[in-house]
Order: sequence, then C-alpha cells, then structure tokens
Amino acid sequence: MDAVEKRSAGFKRAFLEMVYPLYPKDFVPQIISLAKQTNDAKLFAMCCEYLLINNRQAEYKDLVLKRAKDSLLNPNADNPFFTVLQNKLLLRATPKPPLADILNKAFLPGEMVLFSFQRSSRNFPGLVMVRNKDGEFIKAEGGKYFSVPQLARSCSNMPGYITNGNTPQGIFKVFGFDTSKSNVIGPTTNIQMVLPYEQSMDVSDSVTRSLGDNYRFLLPASWKNYYPAFEAYYAGKAGRTEIISHGTTVNPEYYKDQTYYPLTPTQGCLCTKEIWSTVDGKRIESNQQKLVDAVKKAGGANGYCIVIEIDDQQKPVSLKEIVPFLK
Repeated sequence: MDAVEKRSAGFKRAFLEMVYPLYPKDFVPQIISLAKQTNDAKLFAMCCEYLLINNRQAEYKDLVLKRAKDSLLNPNADNPFFTVLQNKLLLRATPKPPLADILNKAFLPGEMVLFSFQRSSRNFPGLVMVRNKDGEFIKAEGGKYFSVPQLARSCSNMPGYITNGNTPQGIFKVFGFDTSKSNVIGPTTNIQMVLPYEQSMDVSDSVTRSLGDNYRFLLPASWKNYYPAFEAYYAGKAGRTEIISHGTTVNPEYYKDQTYYPLTPTQGCLCTKEIWSTVDGKRIESNQQKLVDAVKKAGGANGYCIVIEIDDQQKPVSLKEIVPFLK
C-alpha cells in the first residue's frame, strides 16, 4: 500500500478490490492520499467507498466537494461516478416504495421478468422468482411458487456501480440463453442480460440505449424517484458489462465459514448453487438448471430482470416473505 501510488491505474483498481473486503479498516490514511492524487474517476469512487465503510463521512464529503471542482469530476461532464457520489452526499434516504407495486402485473406488462430479491447486505443469499408474460409467477410441482436461492455478492463486495462490484439494483434486459466456456462458471445454461447503455457484442447499442433512455418510464410511479433503483442505470453508464445469471463450478468449501455458504461469490453476476462430483466431474445438483427450466416455462429468456434489495435483515431471503405481496 505504501507504494501503490506508483502503480498503474489497472493495478490500483485491482488492489482496491482486494483491500476493500479483506482490509476494510487498515488503510484509511493511504486511501485518502490516493483519492487526493488520482485522476481516474473509477479509482476515486472506489477510494470514497472505502471511506464510507469506515464511517469517515467528513473526509468523504471534503474529497467529493473538492474534486468536483476539477476536471476529474466535473458535474457538467455527466460523469456517472460523480453523480453517484454526489447523490450519496446530498440526497436524503427515502422510504422504500411498496414492493407490491413492482410485483403488480402493470409493471413491465406482457414481459417475462426475473425478480431477484436481495438483502442490503449481500453476505446473505437472495431469492429469484420468475413471472411469465401473462403476469403470473411460475409455480413448481405441488402448486408452490417456484424460487431458488441466488447470490448477488461479488468477491470485492463493492457497490454495484463499480466494475466487479455486487450485482447492481435495478432493471436489466434479458435477451437469451448461452453456455459459458469459463471454467469457473461451468457448462450449465446461463441467462444473458445487459445493462442500460452497455456496449455488447451480442446486443445492438440501440437496445441498451433504449433501456437507458426509457429507464425511469419502465418503473412504477412510486419507484420513479427512488434512487437505489437506479444503480443499474448508473452502472451501465459507468461502463459495467457482462453481468449475467449463471451457475458455478467454484468449490463452495472455499466459503464454508461465510453466511452465504454453500453459494459462491462472483465478479458481480447473479449466481445460483451447483454441486459437482469430485469423482467424475458430473453435475450432482443445479439450481441454475431449475431456474433455466422455469424461464423456459415462462416463455423463454426474452424480457427483463430486476434486482431489488427488500430490507436489511441479517438472514437469507425466504419465499414466505415474498408471497404476501403476490396476492
């Protein structure tokens, strides 16, 4: 850390991704120094987020206001990192709008929608459900609503507007199925998604630009001014890419002492539990396959996904918490 200022911008960002979750209290003076000298807007935002987890609001406010006056974070330049930091500084926290309004059939009518319900702390597993184009939630055998646990935590545990941070809250466009060649994601079918304004090789810019330009319009009236629901919007503007819904071949035993075990963190995707044989490598259990089957039952992977933090309880999200809002 004493020599980090001499390193490349890419090294600094990668280094902070490691320091933020593993050494959250150890390097406040060095992080302040780095924030003062960097001209990298993303790195500056990462430094500011480190100060916030240390409850150093005074230093955070001083840094943001000072750097806002220079070319790094010029508010007239439509800089998404500055916008998010400024909103954290200036906007009052507002009550969460009614969850029932998001779950209403009038939200994204005629579209297949994945709903990923999460806690404010991503150290606890969330829950994913699937709505079909008729506005009905898919049910499993026996008539119970379909759901599987889904983790929206990244290894860095940084906010979602920062690359490799947690899955951002808000609306994504779902545009198909695919199979990954990554040996940490594995061969189970994944669900492809894009952010507002994301530049993707698989989706035209007009699609992601339309998602961004119409983002506020897509939200229910009660949610249009709820700032946390726009994290995906700013993540896209800030350059985040390749956030998908997938399974995993990562050994869950690496995380056996964590509150989200046996799920495994990612680089910011939505991840479900999978278990693979250590004898022959075959898949033993797959919530990802169950999710893909539910999406197919709902009409296929063409629609939307919305990630919502429902509250700050320190426990996994359960189906019984959500069902009352589906009535």
